[in-house]
Amino acid sequence: MIKKFFILCSGSDTHILDHCSIGEQNKYAGIGATVFFTAVMAFIAASYALFTVFDNMFTAIAFGLVWGLLIFNLDRFIVSTIKKRKSFLDELIQASPRIVLAIIIAVVISKPLELKIFEKEINQVLLEQKNDLTLANQSQIAELFTPKIDALQNTIKTLQTDITTKETEVNALYDTYINEAEGTAGTKLLGKGPVYKEKRDKHDAALAELQQLKADNTAKITAIEADIATLESAYETQVKTTQPIIDGFDGLMARVNALNTLPWMPSFFIFLLFLAIETSPIFAKLLSPKSEYDYKFEDAETAIKTRVEQKVNERNVLLKTDMSINNKVYDDIAQEDELYQYKRKKARELMQLQADAFFRHQKNTL
Repeated sequence: MIKKFFILCSGSDTHILDHCSIGEQNKYAGIGATVFFTAVMAFIAASYALFTVFDNMFTAIAFGLVWGLLIFNLDRFIVSTIKKRKSFLDELIQASPRIVLAIIIAVVISKPLELKIFEKEINQVLLEQKNDLTLANQSQIAELFTPKIDALQNTIKTLQTDITTKETEVNALYDTYINEAEGTAGTKLLGKGPVYKEKRDKHDAALAELQQLKADNTAKITAIEADIATLESAYETQVKTTQPIIDGFDGLMARVNALNTLPWMPSFFIFLLFLAIETSPIFAKLLSPKSEYDYKFEDAETAIKTRVEQKVNERNVLLKTDMSINNKVYDDIAQEDELYQYKRKKARELMQLQADAFFRHQKNTL
């Protein structure tokens, strides 16, 4: 049962192969087994690759099954269309497009399996890339908010500087009227005279201005600090919003690119393994000598070809003979006067009908 299934997978003519030796049947059963298991590996590889895309097991298995059946059909077609020729060069030329197709299939099958085999190493590369992307993302978002925050902080510094300047001025006025009272500066008269009172009033006015400036600037600073807090909150929100995109940076293309950053030797040998598996049925048929099945298949093929060519030739001869007879018959009829007179009569009647119809048409237009 299994042997018949594998023979069916090889794409050979089971009717011819049933009348061949056991060794010949085993040969094509082995070719069919290779085709079948290659399709199974293609199903597994495609399912894993699509799972990394859709994150849904059932969807990945469904599409993987379709892909496995497609690869099975292609491999079966490739093997079944290779026929033994008289020259090895003719066979190689015949098989060259199929070998190229087999190489493409081997690449497509091996790549997802490489992703699974080197999954841990790929995850490490992706983690480093995600960290770099996170830092770059934070830096890019900061470029949108930092200039505004810096401008607001500079405004706060300016308001604080205005307060400090005013405080320095008030302290200087305080020292001035105190020194006047003590007689150590100004008029150098001890006591609180008119000059002292004038300087004291100037200091008190400046102190009132300082208090008002502090109240106004403190309110402005509070409002600006609220704006800064809003901008910082917006920055944190945008970082949190964009971070899931970076966290999801582990799709199929990202993993393939990460795989390409790893040493190429292990990946290359895995590809060679699948290339050998994929092309083994082709080279098995190319390198094996012409066997019993090939002779019987050629016999059946040439018998059909001969019958078809014979029927085509018979139809061509029949057509030529029929045309020759028809030409002779019509030549004989053309010589008969009775047929000439009859056709002349009908032509006269047709011309009369045309003349009557033209007359009626012209009359109606008047």
